[in-house]
Amino acid sequence: MGKLHRSEGDINISPQRTEWQDKHLDARTQVLLKEDERYFLKQSLSTPCLNVMQSCEGIYIEDLQGRRYMDFHGNNVHQVGFANPDVIAAIKDQLDELSFCTRRYTNRVAVALARKLTEIAPGDLNKVLFCPGGAEAMGIAIKLARIATGRHKTISMWDSFHGATLDTISIGGEAIFRHDMGPLLPGTEHVPPPDEYHCVFGCWKRGGCDLTCAKYIEYILEKEGDIAAVISEPIRSTPYIPRPEYWQAVRRACDKYGALLIFDEIPHALGRTGKIFTFENFDVLPDMVVIGKGLGGGVFPLAALIAREGLDVAGDRALGHYTHEKSPVGCAAALATIDYIEKHRLAEHASELGHYALTRMNEMKERHSLIGDVRGLGLFLGIELVKDRETRERATDEAEAVMYAALSRGLSFKLTMGNIITLTPALIITRDEMDKALDIIEECIAEVEKAS
Repeated sequence: MGKLHRSEGDINISPQRTEWQDKHLDARTQVLLKEDERYFLKQSLSTPCLNVMQSCEGIYIEDLQGRRYMDFHGNNVHQVGFANPDVIAAIKDQLDELSFCTRRYTNRVAVALARKLTEIAPGDLNKVLFCPGGAEAMGIAIKLARIATGRHKTISMWDSFHGATLDTISIGGEAIFRHDMGPLLPGTEHVPPPDEYHCVFGCWKRGGCDLTCAKYIEYILEKEGDIAAVISEPIRSTPYIPRPEYWQAVRRACDKYGALLIFDEIPHALGRTGKIFTFENFDVLPDMVVIGKGLGGGVFPLAALIAREGLDVAGDRALGHYTHEKSPVGCAAALATIDYIEKHRLAEHASELGHYALTRMNEMKERHSLIGDVRGLGLFLGIELVKDRETRERATDEAEAVMYAALSRGLSFKLTMGNIITLTPALIITRDEMDKALDIIEECIAEVEKAS
């Protein structure tokens, strides 16, 4: 089960992590980490923690010892950078005006955010609900799909992540959340993801994707006959990036068999992929899209479900009803975030800089046999490390060694599937900063290759 448990990322119980901590953390940091471990429940992806943060700003985080790291992970909340002054100012102003909105009441800033989201969303995605986090918003989407279709079954992807609540791990596909957690929600069918590099249907051995994975979704929709929704991230956070034809085929299949298409864009909406919404890269329109993480400007926890107008059919039910559903402070942070993204053209910047970074990554691949594949869309980038390019066996130990070597040089990023260096910097990053980060990664890959 150990290898399966790496699907969400690097785990915190590895010998390499302990070795890095022993070498780099001082006594004061170690004491605080032990105290943290004493009070917080242990869990594989967090407690015990790696290090102690004391500040964050722009693309950087700083630890208790005063060392700064370029954060190419950031839990994907930092589209506008950490401690963005416009977001902070909006939050402070809103605290002086209206700090909380109780149930049965609305407020000016919540209405303004709802209006703004429907303005920037394409098509008839004209209805919204807010809640504190992405998992809760996914739960709302699942409930609305059941009400709207009269069905309860779903199709989602293996290796996907939609949140850590019981309903979202049921539709999710990661063993570290699902294993021995049953019984999960009934009717949650799963399919292989559109990962051409590791396609279970072997398309890479046949010369490329032939949409067998999309045809399999249609096959299940036909055979089951009563699927409520297909639920997926439009690109997986490894990342792997389907061809536009994939989502267009799935959209047609959903329409044919009466299922809804729900996109989870919690990690990458709001400009990261070069478009405000990721699905816009694929020329397809979902019935619902869920956004979160960066919506609160890297400060406030806030998520939103955006649905097409025809799905406003649950006026007699409680879909969300969360205590902070119309938080004026959270909505003020979100409005400031969207305004900053638009004013500074961050989506366009992400597209241009992402193209440059992908070119550099392909050049790195030519120089290093440890790199099996590189991919990216905007500033959602991935470098896959393999033991052998022919077999495509995942180089998990090597990837972890690269990660800790990079951390020692001032660069933080996440590993996904155990072997994929996933790079999601703040969208305010400059070309010089991107060059510095890629230089560090290449140095570390070369170092690990030499050691091997």
